[in-house]
Amino acid sequence: MTVTKEMTIMDVLKENRGTAEIFMKSGMHCLGCPSASGESIEDACYAHGIDADGLIKELNEFLEMNKA
Repeated sequence: MTVTKEMTIMDVLKENRGTAEIFMKSGMHCLGCPSASGESIEDACYAHGIDADGLIKELNEFLEMNKA
């Protein structure tokens, strides 16, 4: 799986729950809120003032290193 800005936070969490730490470290602390499954990662990053490209890169690196 490759994470994109169009995906939701929940899409990524379903792939690998270990990504929760990356979201939390980035400032996204409400992983269980309705927006986590309703808005894109790009929209969430905008709302939280987070660099979407940097977050996507970090998530993809994590998933690459933690393939099943």
